[in-house]
Amino acid sequence: MKIIWHWLILSIAIFATTYVLPNTITIHPTYIVLVVGACLMFVNFVIKPVISLLTLPINILTLGVFGVILNGAFFWLLTDVVPGFHIVSFMGAVIGALIVSIMNWILERIFGNS
Repeated sequence: MKIIWHWLILSIAIFATTYVLPNTITIHPTYIVLVVGACLMFVNFVIKPVISLLTLPINILTLGVFGVILNGAFFWLLTDVVPGFHIVSFMGAVIGALIVSIMNWILERIFGNS
C-alpha cells in the first residue's frame, strides 16, 4: 500500500509541475501522468542506484550537482519511453525534475504515513 501511495504522490507532483512549467512540460491525455509516475518510480528504484554508484566520483567532484543533472536525464528519458509526455529541452527536464523532487518531498511530508 505504501508503494501505491508513493506512486500517487509522485504522479500528483508531476501533474503539478506541468502547471508550473506549462510551455516546457506537457502531458496530453491526463491519465498519462500515472504512467509517467510509475515509470519514474521504476527508474528511481532500479536504474538510478546503479548509475549513481557508477558516477559517484563525478558526483563527489561536483559536490552533488551531477546528481541534479542525473535526475534531469532520467526525467528526460521518459519522454522517449512514454508517448504523450513531452519536455521541450534538457534544461527544462532538469528544472522539472528539481520541481518534482521538491513537490514530492513536500507532499510526502504532508500526506506520507512514514
